[in-house]
This record gives sequence, structure tokens and C-alpha cells, in this order.
Amino acid sequence: MEFTAKQIAGLIDGRIEGNENAAVNTFAKIEEGKEGAISFLSNPKYTHYLYETKSSIVLLNDDVELEHPVSTTLIRVPNAYEAIAKLLQIYESMKPKKSGIDPLAFVSPKATIGKDVYIGAFAYVGDGSVIGDGTQVYPHTVIGDNVTIGANGLFYPNVTIYQGCRLGNNVTVHAGSVIGADGFGFAPGEQGYNKIPQIGIVIIEDNVEIGANTCVDRSTMGATLVKKGVKLDNLIQVAHNCEVGENTVMSAQVGLAGSTKIGDWCMVGGQAGFSGHIKLADHTFIGAQAGVISNTKSGEQLIGTPAIDPKIFFKASALMKRLPDMYKELGQLKKELAELKEKQIQ
Repeated sequence: MEFTAKQIAGLIDGRIEGNENAAVNTFAKIEEGKEGAISFLSNPKYTHYLYETKSSIVLLNDDVELEHPVSTTLIRVPNAYEAIAKLLQIYESMKPKKSGIDPLAFVSPKATIGKDVYIGAFAYVGDGSVIGDGTQVYPHTVIGDNVTIGANGLFYPNVTIYQGCRLGNNVTVHAGSVIGADGFGFAPGEQGYNKIPQIGIVIIEDNVEIGANTCVDRSTMGATLVKKGVKLDNLIQVAHNCEVGENTVMSAQVGLAGSTKIGDWCMVGGQAGFSGHIKLADHTFIGAQAGVISNTKSGEQLIGTPAIDPKIFFKASALMKRLPDMYKELGQLKKELAELKEKQIQ
């Protein structure tokens, strides 16, 4: 499908500089631009590509000033990154959606399936489960008994949703993820560790996206809760009885220990770890590989292990480089001090 610069500008409230009839039918990175493609520029590091790209249209921030002429048609917007995201969403929504139940899938006669649902080959839907309108369940995905899934969900291959879990509307779960496995609960006894039954569930609210091979464990009692708008990357562990607040985002390999409570609109960098039973206030920023062991205040920024204020962390890091020399100097000072004491005694 082809769109002109004029049509695209209308979709994103952009301002055209160049040929309003320039047409595109695909997307490309600005450094890999080609005729018939639309690209975007939001990172200043890529500005030089603007003058050499072969893309027919480039989205550009309003405040960028041209240093040289360009051959491409520009569409200026307040935020090029946000604009390209909107266009990609429109493009994705125009793709035809699969529907129907594959004859090789198993759907329990006790399950309730909505309209325009797709269930792929070798997928399984258990007794008492409810799948909302327009939801797509790809091959080899397992939906256990008494699971509730809202409308327009998207579950890629090999997703597993354990019994009793509840998922809202517009939930996307990528391949290999597991929702509702047992939380890690064991009580030490004389003969070893006794398993503590995990009788709770997982609740995932609307508009949540969960990356590949991520695990959200069911609670011991009650529910592990992922609130609306949350975005989780690949390979994340959300332990039992955790709570992830609205519109929080987490990069890959983050680990939450049991009963961690994350506030709304938090940002968590990759490989950050959280000890159990702590609370992150709303709008907390946690840097990559941080180790968080205590509660935070709203708006706080923390990095390092244990996680501390970035200014303190960078000062401490700078001192780390000097520690070997400081150690030598300290040894020399101790030696000189000992010599002075010996002279005083004499």
C-alpha cells in the first residue's frame, strides 16, 4: 500500500518541506534509506545521514536546522520518534488478522470463545476458559483451565498461561513466556524443603505487553498484579505476590523478588535486581544492573549495587580507579609515621 507525503502529514499533523506527492510503500532506517521508503531522524548522532539518505520521505523534529540542502521530502513534527511510532502502529493495524480455529487445535467444549478469534494448530484451551473477541492464539500456546482473556489479545507461539489467571484487553505476550507458574515458596524442614502451595493467581490488566521468555509467577495467596500499560522486555522474572504499577517499563533480565511493589511510571534498566518486600515509589528511575535493597522516594534516581544516587556513584567510581595508588601512599605514610615515632622514642 502506498501513501503520499500529503497523506502522511495529515495522519501525524506534520508540515511538509518538499514534494507533497512523494510516495512511499515501506519503512527504512535513515542510514539504509532507499527510494519509496520513509525514515525518521530523532537522534542527533544520525544527522549527517539526512543529507545523503535515499529515502523518499524523512520525518524530522521541528527544531532541527538544515546545514546543507537535502534531496528528500521532509515532514516536520514536534517529535519524530513519536510520529514514526504512530505510523508503524497504523501500518501494523492494516495487516490482515487471522481468524478461525485450526482443526489441529484443542478447545475444550466447556470453554467460551468470542468472535473473530484465531486459535492456531496444536494450541490448547482448557475447561472453563474465556477468550475475548478478536484475540489471536498462535500454535503450541497452552491456556489452562478457568483462564480469562479479554478482547484483542495476541499470544505468540509457545506461551503458557496457567489455570485461573486473568488477563485484560489488548494484552500481548511474546513467545515462550509463562504466566502463572508457581512462585518460589519452600519452607525448610528436618528432611529438606517443604513446598508451600501457591494457590493464588496472576492478574494482568489492559494494554500490557510482555516480552519473550518472561515469567510472571502466581501468588502464594491473592494475586501477582501487573497493572495497565506496563511493558516488560524479554527474560524478566516477576516473582510471587509482586505488583507492577501502571505504565512502568522494564528492560531485559530484570528480576523482582517476592512481594516487591513497583509504583506507576517507573523505568527500570536491564539486569536490575530487587530484593523482596520493598516498595518503589512512583516515577522512580533505576539504572541498568542496579541492586535495589530498600524503599525509594518518588522521582528518585538510583544506580549501582547497592543502588545509590548517581552523583555519589560516579564520584565513588572515580575514586575506585585511584585506590591502588592511594593504598601505596597510605602504606608509605604508615612507614614514615612509624619511623618518626621511633626517632621520638630514641
